[in-house]
Amino acid sequence: MTIELGPLGAYLTAAEATATDAVALEEAGYGAIWLAASPAADLLRAERLLDATSRIVVGTSVLNVWQADAGTVADSYHRIAAKHADRLLIGIGAGHREVDTGYTSPVAKIAGYLDTLTTAGVPAERVLLAALGPRMLRLAAERAAGTLTLQVTPEHTRRAREALGPAKLVVPGHGVLLDTDVPRARETGRAGLRPMLGIANYAGNLRRIGYTDHDLTEPFSDRLIDALVLHGDATAIVAGIRAEIAAGANHVGLHAMGADPIGDLRAIATAARDLEALRA
Repeated sequence: MTIELGPLGAYLTAAEATATDAVALEEAGYGAIWLAASPAADLLRAERLLDATSRIVVGTSVLNVWQADAGTVADSYHRIAAKHADRLLIGIGAGHREVDTGYTSPVAKIAGYLDTLTTAGVPAERVLLAALGPRMLRLAAERAAGTLTLQVTPEHTRRAREALGPAKLVVPGHGVLLDTDVPRARETGRAGLRPMLGIANYAGNLRRIGYTDHDLTEPFSDRLIDALVLHGDATAIVAGIRAEIAAGANHVGLHAMGADPIGDLRAIATAARDLEALRA
């Protein structure tokens, strides 16, 4: 069985996530914490958050398969799962040509990584793939619990759901910003997204789902920024989350981009109390 995540998850940078943050998010009703920026293969940061909490799921988003040794990840999974059954998810991704030395075929690399995890006894229903394009989505459908993505829109979520079918997890992630000053919120969003929009994998996926060179050229179009970073008051942000769920998402991960990320995530959770009924 797949792990039940609930409708809302929270992204925290692996190097900065604290037990206090994890407890606050669990109390706010979040179903999962996603550790960003490729945590180490020992998964110690995930283990510490799980040790500090009683219910919330912790997942990696995502382990870079060029950097995190698959055998070490498998050993770490079993160590943690023995203490925290059904609360750990392993998100893996193929990285990016621009930053990963030795980058070759991402699908082949992920398939080989999955072979190692499978041989080591890591259940497929505990593994998610960072799948953007059609080939990686097919691999997620065949060999994993589903897909875990950032820098996507409801249109990509709709396509992912079609590719994976009804039984798999589709977990998109969005930047969120509690700021009702639209020009200021867009500029904050642009600053946060600029490094990622220069990466070919993300840009190529956005072109596949309908964005143009105009959208993807500095300073980036308003419609692109608005789609990737949900901003406004909490009600407006929840409307964006609803759109993802309506498109087929099981769960939406939120990366708070403001000065008080935990406070913002708590405010959004309060405004999103009825999302479970929508998802059902």
